[in-house]
Amino acid sequence: MKLVIVDYGAGNLRSVARAVTHAGGEPLITSSGRDVESAGALIVPGVGSAADTMRNLRLHALVEPIREYIASGRPFLGVCMGQQALFDVSEEGGEHPCLGVLPGRVVRLPEGLKVPHMGWNQVRIVRPHPIFEAIPDGSYFYFVHSYYPRPDDSEIVVGETEYGVTFPSVVARDNLVATQFHPEKSGVIGLRMYENFLRIAAGASVR
Repeated sequence: MKLVIVDYGAGNLRSVARAVTHAGGEPLITSSGRDVESAGALIVPGVGSAADTMRNLRLHALVEPIREYIASGRPFLGVCMGQQALFDVSEEGGEHPCLGVLPGRVVRLPEGLKVPHMGWNQVRIVRPHPIFEAIPDGSYFYFVHSYYPRPDDSEIVVGETEYGVTFPSVVARDNLVATQFHPEKSGVIGLRMYENFLRIAAGASVR
């Protein structure tokens, strides 16, 4: 199985690659749309702003390959900005159109809270999903963000977190799963999440 991590200049790229390798994967780090198109499993990491993310994805001609990959039904994991970019629009620094894969908006955490929301926080499992295999409900993961997704469809929320507001920290639909936190910075439990994604991907590639 060809496991691709998309390189569009995101700051957490190497730590994601190390975590995937530690979890037993052999990732190809690439900014090539052709590699995205031929991937058996795809990870889009990310830190930074929505505007920069979308600008860099367009610069590398990755927007359509990523959309087409997700539409194909192959396993996809988005991390942090890689989750937010899946929605229609981000309000970070004005309104910026994103990938439009998931209906909804990315909005700022409420006024009065310290932002970014940085550090360890709990994830409550809202509904079962293979990404949570052997991960206890209420486990702590590492967050760094000032914005969060507000999906139009609450059915895609499989994990949520409290920080002044209850927000979706894990979303999933069909072949797609994405986290607001950084599993690669979340110790053993975060590595388990990457292992789970690799198992999901391996199962998908067998069928």
